[in-house]
Amino acid sequence: MDTLSGSNTAPGITYDDLRQWLIQADRLGEVRVVKGASWEKDIGMAAEAILREDDSPCVVFEDIPGVPKGFRVLMNVFAGRRRNMTLGFADHLTKTELSEAYYDTYLREPKTIPHKIVADGPVLENVLTGDAIDVTKFPAPVWHPDDGGRYIGTGTYSVTMDPEEKWYNCGAYRAMVHDKKSVGCLMVPGKHGHIHREKYFAKGEPLPIVMVLGGDPLAFFFGGFEAPYGVCELDIIGGLRGHAVECVRGKVTGLPFPAHAEIVLEGYVHPDTRKVEGPFGEWTGYYAGGATACHVLDIKAIYHRNDPIILGCPPMGGGPDEMARYRSVLRSAMLKRNLQDAGVPDVQQVWCHETGATRMLHGISIKQRYPGHATQVGHLAATVRSSAYAGKLVIVVDDDIDVSSLDQLIWAMVTRMDPASSVDIIHNVWSSPADPRIPPEQRAAGNITNARMVIDATRPFHWRDKFPPVNFPGPEAVREAKEKFGWLMDKR
Repeated sequence: MDTLSGSNTAPGITYDDLRQWLIQADRLGEVRVVKGASWEKDIGMAAEAILREDDSPCVVFEDIPGVPKGFRVLMNVFAGRRRNMTLGFADHLTKTELSEAYYDTYLREPKTIPHKIVADGPVLENVLTGDAIDVTKFPAPVWHPDDGGRYIGTGTYSVTMDPEEKWYNCGAYRAMVHDKKSVGCLMVPGKHGHIHREKYFAKGEPLPIVMVLGGDPLAFFFGGFEAPYGVCELDIIGGLRGHAVECVRGKVTGLPFPAHAEIVLEGYVHPDTRKVEGPFGEWTGYYAGGATACHVLDIKAIYHRNDPIILGCPPMGGGPDEMARYRSVLRSAMLKRNLQDAGVPDVQQVWCHETGATRMLHGISIKQRYPGHATQVGHLAATVRSSAYAGKLVIVVDDDIDVSSLDQLIWAMVTRMDPASSVDIIHNVWSSPADPRIPPEQRAAGNITNARMVIDATRPFHWRDKFPPVNFPGPEAVREAKEKFGWLMDKR
């Protein structure tokens, strides 16, 4: 691949769909092909073997037993050098530089370009309706040993429309295979798709929905983020690329979906139809949600390309994984933008840590300007759009700390905060069913909220000039030392 070079803010996203992305990743030498792996066990085992490693390859599973020849599963999009390619930047950027480049390029002056409807596209190469509908023919894996079923929807997003305001949302909601014509559609209260669903249910109507199971990685990423209310994620993707996403309309619901998607399920979610879904190995590292009766997608049509690809992104939990890698880069930039939009000055660096799945631990550095500055930043960071869901801990530090380094962040916390005066607790904040710490009685009552801890780990503003100086050099001196004596670390 001809990688980009030069300025961090000279992006160029060079693909429009999953297959074009795969060609670019292969040119980087980061694609591996595995033939003959089973969906029952092998693919999930491979996920456990590679997804936690930052430089692990993208894997395409082919010749999967028991499914039509040519049907494939792809996993681990965001790792190695291809993570930079995915966002359109040069491959020499570190993860923090990539996040800053994304912020500078796409979020300082964000724009959207509306998707456009076209008459045809590769996703319409195969249109299945009536008795031909059979979602079980696709190689949906069992990702974790104790999962309650096959999860065809992990790298997925679903398109819904607000019945009153007429705007489209693309939300990432997991999908377990129930039978030939139904899959789970787990929507968490507060998410935009759930709001759309409840509006339809209040009218006594089913929710029309299309579920994209293999598509542009960017669309999947943004389906899992907190886009502004009323804004379609496909239009955000158009703004990133500089041209409109081409979409076709579903023949049943009329909802739009990308013309170059791999597999799309179309149908309705009915108010009174539920099936037992789960358990599933959650992003928190637990089977916290259990097995519960959840709404399902009643499939009325399946659309797929020839030799279709399922995009898999199973959460591993217990530490960094692919989901944490892409979310840390993007969510950190989004949180920084949210704080800027709130009018907070001098936020220097933001990092939503991979440990904590980018939701539960946020580090923020500031250049202190006034009394209460750190408290203001911490409380906002615990509750603004990009970080409100399922958070736990916000640590605010001075600008001499690299908040992407857990060592530096925790060092600043334990040396600059006072447990009696530096900690605030915020109660009754929006959380997730995946949170293992929600008490059973609270969960049973549907009270999916938690508390947030905000830690001011900055030098106390009123006597910051008297705070003991650190005993290590600044960044420039560290750079000079590495340039002059870094050779001592070379392995012989």
